[in-house]
Amino acid sequence: MEVTMAPPALPVRLLPARPSWLKPSVLRVEALSGLVVALALIPEAIAFSIIAGVDPQVGLFASFTMAVTIAFVGGRPAMISAATGAIALVVAPLAREHGVEYLVAAVILGGLLQIALAVAGVARLMRFLPRSVMVGFVNALAILIFTSQLPYLVNVPSTVYVLLAVGLALLVGLPRLTRAVPGPLAAIVALTAFTVAAGVVVPTVGDQGELPDSLPVLGFPAVPLTLETLQLVAPFALAIALVGLIESLMTAKLVDDITDTHSDKTRESWGQGVANVVTGFFGGMGGCAMIGQTMINVKVGGARTRVSTFLAGVFLLVLVVAVGQVVALIPMAALVGVMIMVAVGTFDWHSVKPATLRMMPRSETTVMLSTVVVTVGTHNLAYGVGVGVLTAMVLFARRVAHLVEVTSVLDPDAGTRVYRVTGQLFFASSNDLVYQFRYATDPENVVIDLSEAHVWDASTVAALDAVTTKYEARGITVTIVGMNSNSRDRHDRLAGRLTDAH
Repeated sequence: MEVTMAPPALPVRLLPARPSWLKPSVLRVEALSGLVVALALIPEAIAFSIIAGVDPQVGLFASFTMAVTIAFVGGRPAMISAATGAIALVVAPLAREHGVEYLVAAVILGGLLQIALAVAGVARLMRFLPRSVMVGFVNALAILIFTSQLPYLVNVPSTVYVLLAVGLALLVGLPRLTRAVPGPLAAIVALTAFTVAAGVVVPTVGDQGELPDSLPVLGFPAVPLTLETLQLVAPFALAIALVGLIESLMTAKLVDDITDTHSDKTRESWGQGVANVVTGFFGGMGGCAMIGQTMINVKVGGARTRVSTFLAGVFLLVLVVAVGQVVALIPMAALVGVMIMVAVGTFDWHSVKPATLRMMPRSETTVMLSTVVVTVGTHNLAYGVGVGVLTAMVLFARRVAHLVEVTSVLDPDAGTRVYRVTGQLFFASSNDLVYQFRYATDPENVVIDLSEAHVWDASTVAALDAVTTKYEARGITVTIVGMNSNSRDRHDRLAGRLTDAH
């Protein structure tokens, strides 16, 4: 009698798996990190409001709405978005000349443009960013984070430097003893408690500007809905969209590298747009990803989920509205110490080691330095990245152009000369192509062999036309052979059609 064994019963899951962020250990890390980020956001938001020429609550409300919204719609978990200096610099002229209502209108339109750019696939352009530009971006950010703290250390009581030294010691030493409490939070609480208890008079968060005492209100900007208004705000809106996307996508890629995870750049792009639209309707000044606070959240705090981003926004609103009087007592020295450590941790020290610089090609170092110099000089990451990419393109084109070679052989009967072209033919390499042939001394038949070359653009086709024309003027027959299918299609489509024969 044959006996068959029934397969073991699979365990039945009656309840869905609990999300990882609900685990007490994870939630504690996310909450504490979000609290530290919120504390660090307050003086930054106030400072950026001053740059933009608006009331501090405009920047603070923008940081709250950006952080909370991007926590749900963003593509990079644990990244912090809030009011930023780059956006403040962009909108400052508009706010100064036309008022905050036009600024808000530009923020809303800028958000809509970001959504449109996301749909058009702007995130895919990130793959064209060379590594040297990314390194320059990181180093420039570190320098800007550090230099942005220097004003808080000029013309201040000597006690500030003592507090800063103690704060840095806590930030460096405490993580080596325990990670139960984040170093930044411990430094902020300890220094605040000391200055209050000892009655030490030093610059505080409250000295940076008046904190709001009410919640943001939903509304529509009080601007006329006319073509003139659109023409006025559109250039600023486009600048907001481009600067915000560049900073956010670059920061997202940086966090990807730090956490060894992949984020959805397209979702992050339209998420930034949605966040700016929401921020605009709540009267905020707009924003994008913040590298400094993101590094606090990811590298210092160890956060990895959207919870930290959401709580950073919530804690920010609670701190400035409900317990603003307590927050105002935090000495700026504590926050400066946190940001200095962020700058030190952000900088890619390996990239500037003498051994690395000797090993690295000069073109790569040039691209990195150009990104750093322009970013630091203009305080605009978009300019720095743009110049870095342009420099990389020019140096790459120059390097590839030098790899094109033209060699020639004469057949045994001396009736035909064969020219063999090797390399990538495009505008930089094909401009000199016309001078590589012996028009006056060549026999009656010339063969140009392109089997080891590739035709990339119309400039190359025009150069081949010029060579053919010069030979034909001398009664010499030219035959072009060896093109691959892509080169042949481009040549056949454009040959003889690039200049006016008449």
